[in-house]
Amino acid sequence: MSLTRRSFLGALGAGSAATALPFITARGMEPVSAGYRELRSSRPNPLGLAEIRLDSNENPYGPAPQALEAIQGMFSEACRYPDVSNEKLISAIAKHLKVKDENILLGQGSSEILRVAVDTFTDPSRGLVTASPTFELPTNRARVLGVPVVETALAPGLLLDLDRMTDASASAGLVFLCNPNNPTATMHGPAAVKGALDRMLAASLDSVILVDEAYFEYVTRADHETMIPLALANPRIVVARTFSKVYGMAGLRVGYAVGQPATLARMARNVLVNNINVLAAAAAWTSLSVPGHAARQQATNTEVKGTTVRFFESRGYQVVPSEANFIMVDIQRPMQGFRQACRDRGVMVGRPFPPFDTHVRISIGTGEEMRQATEVFGQILQG
Repeated sequence: MSLTRRSFLGALGAGSAATALPFITARGMEPVSAGYRELRSSRPNPLGLAEIRLDSNENPYGPAPQALEAIQGMFSEACRYPDVSNEKLISAIAKHLKVKDENILLGQGSSEILRVAVDTFTDPSRGLVTASPTFELPTNRARVLGVPVVETALAPGLLLDLDRMTDASASAGLVFLCNPNNPTATMHGPAAVKGALDRMLAASLDSVILVDEAYFEYVTRADHETMIPLALANPRIVVARTFSKVYGMAGLRVGYAVGQPATLARMARNVLVNNINVLAAAAAWTSLSVPGHAARQQATNTEVKGTTVRFFESRGYQVVPSEANFIMVDIQRPMQGFRQACRDRGVMVGRPFPPFDTHVRISIGTGEEMRQATEVFGQILQG
């Protein structure tokens, strides 16, 4: 039976559907942590549009239909602890990546992997080296733990400054390298990343480097390579991946780390036991088995992103080259006012990322969402 979101929720019943809807369509904590709910307008949308959510880099198409069917097929296992389903998911990921099961550590989204890396590899004397701006979860976690943090400014073109990060890595317990980077969507090619990793490893005898490849499947550059082979070869390199982006499962919370068994065993001490529920696990392993699914999602994102980029560039605004499912646009004015005006019209865009106060991060929605959103953008920017 073909299962749509509507039929899936209908099968649950009205009461259960109300509970399940946030589970299936839940957005990340990113907008919530930025005061998202307080900032949302309570006024009716003057254009009569449904709220368009372009603020958290989610895949608006959601999981593959086969993944939703797999969730329904696992309802009978909801009474069981997820030991077996977690093992099956590990094996599915390992097969997909052509690695061994022992090279995979599951996390509740890659967020748990990032948190656990900070918990495992840093302490008050061996801190975190990261960039600013980049995905801030490692920074926030380190500060909660009282761990020193070195945040390196970005290089020209809003790229990570790999040289500065290397210079700071000598005293680091953990180096966090997000590539493509969030919020800029910029990416270093494999030669630059490999060279930086070599220099970082040489600069310190015990620091660990975490390469965040959350947006890996969206990259279209011909020279793109994963750093997983380096993580398999070196115990001081770990790669983080997620099902939240191209697989459309941000609300289901499935991620994983790839690395050497001894390194992952150290991290596993800080991971929640049975951290992936049976429904999410089934959706994840099924997603990996759908032929061409990730490629189709990448192609759709590339097409809609290209149309959105052309909209801004045709009006004289600079768009930072993007290798992800979002763009960073210099709107040549303070972004806070633009953001508020968009919210008032039912379009949610990204929060501020100082010091780039005239840049706005815009996630790529569906083609129709972006058509409506760019209409709103045009009205605001013209005013």
